[in-house]
Amino acid sequence: MIKNIPFSIPDIDETDILAVIDVLKSGWITSGPKVKEFESNFQEFIGLDVNAIAVNSATSGLHLALEALNIGRGDEVITTTLTFTATAEVVRYLGADVKFVDVDEKTLNISVDSLRKAISSKTKAIIPVHYAGLSCDMDQILSIAEEFNLKVIEDAAHALPTTCNGDIVGSLKSDITVFSFYANKTMTTGEGGMVVTRHSDLVKRMKIMRLHGIDRDAFDRFQSKKPAWYYEIIAPGFKYNMTDIAAAMGICQLRKLPRFLERRQYLAKRYFDALVDLPLILPADDTTGGTHSWHLFVIRLQNNAPMSRDELIQTLSDQGVGTSVHYVPLHRQPYWRDEYNLTNDMFPVTDRAYQTMLSIPLYTAMSDEQQDRVIQVLREALT
Repeated sequence: MIKNIPFSIPDIDETDILAVIDVLKSGWITSGPKVKEFESNFQEFIGLDVNAIAVNSATSGLHLALEALNIGRGDEVITTTLTFTATAEVVRYLGADVKFVDVDEKTLNISVDSLRKAISSKTKAIIPVHYAGLSCDMDQILSIAEEFNLKVIEDAAHALPTTCNGDIVGSLKSDITVFSFYANKTMTTGEGGMVVTRHSDLVKRMKIMRLHGIDRDAFDRFQSKKPAWYYEIIAPGFKYNMTDIAAAMGICQLRKLPRFLERRQYLAKRYFDALVDLPLILPADDTTGGTHSWHLFVIRLQNNAPMSRDELIQTLSDQGVGTSVHYVPLHRQPYWRDEYNLTNDMFPVTDRAYQTMLSIPLYTAMSDEQQDRVIQVLREALT
């Protein structure tokens, strides 16, 4: 019997390992030719006329995006409370304020009605979060942004390769889109992210700010055939560059992404087929013909379930099945709660969902036998 099933592990094979070894042997391990190659490959994957900027995390990417859009003190940025703190904390880095809104009952993505009601004279930007890998209603969000002259930065940490109305996230009409390659994402570089935009002025600013505000990149300076020691600092930038070690892994993972997606879709369908008769609210799928990336498979207990969420998590743990909760909403986190005087009843949909939700294992390295065991334990607990 399979005893221990982790919540998530990365899908790493020999090609990833050999690619990293090659970089280690190359003599250039920080930002260099592999980062450039990864950026180029990612641009080609997204398509159209986008530019891709590799960074050391999606958090870094969100920070760069907001800085390039001149978000600062006195501004407000709207996002959902059902997200990881990184989505909101980057707003505070720049001295701006976060305006939290509730989510849609079915999709758990940002509520468009709540978004519209939250807009004020101070609102400068919206950060929609494609929760679990399902696209937000970007048509409506972009329409609202155009109506009120707001910037849109998509938090696509879960959303590769999600599509919206047939178009891949990253190619939409948002100002900037930010992806994550953290260890549990749909593809990984260990730590890392990618910022995508089609606006050349934003590309220029983010590339400068990515590496200390230097007006040229390190690889050009140290590999030039002519003396190239001189550079200028034109802004107080950050240290957000990706290494060639990470990029080498990213190049390999990106090639496998179509296969990864196929596997995630297969596993998601098996869950739907096996759990449909249990007292659960199963996750929403895309109803517009778009692609759900299935980064997460989030289930919610119905009122008639025989145990609470916490009891179910403990039961699964006792049987060796790892789970998680995405997320403890930000309005329940001490900093955000106290900073903005947030209460649970301000976000009724999010708060109700939080009390009943858990994420169950779904990752490409997961075997059918492991998934069968998860299903067995769930069925025994809930029937």
